[in-house]
Amino acid sequence: MSEDQIEHSMVDVGSKPVVYRQASAAGKIALKPSTIEMIKTSKIEKGDPFPVARVAAILAAKNTSSIIPMCHNIPLTSVEIEFDLLDAGVQVRSIVRAFWKTGVEMEALTATTVALLTVWDMVKQYEKDSEGQYPETRILEVRVDKKIKRSPDE
Repeated sequence: MSEDQIEHSMVDVGSKPVVYRQASAAGKIALKPSTIEMIKTSKIEKGDPFPVARVAAILAAKNTSSIIPMCHNIPLTSVEIEFDLLDAGVQVRSIVRAFWKTGVEMEALTATTVALLTVWDMVKQYEKDSEGQYPETRILEVRVDKKIKRSPDE
């Protein structure tokens, strides 16, 4: 391999010990007040966006290594998805847990992002303007809130 080439490979975690891993990630989607009201009053034509987004987020966390090339396939022990309906949108928080050799923050970020995208999909017909654009809809502030790593004897 020449100096100007970059090697692409997964990090070898084979020698690392299995430990408890937890990561939480959060993000928001900004929505029009009228869309928020429709969610509150169960008037979204596709149905309640939160159960659909929850299932999509759990599937996304479980399949992170299939869509992000250098991520390891991690045997997750749990995925929790929380929704908060805000005045100006929806906040999503994902908490992912595993006993494994590498962290689960990518799984938490993927779950959060897919939940937000699913909410967008469920309400998009109400967010469009007269030209079919989304002038107010935004996915914002996606981030890792916290990571925890503990050895089994802690």
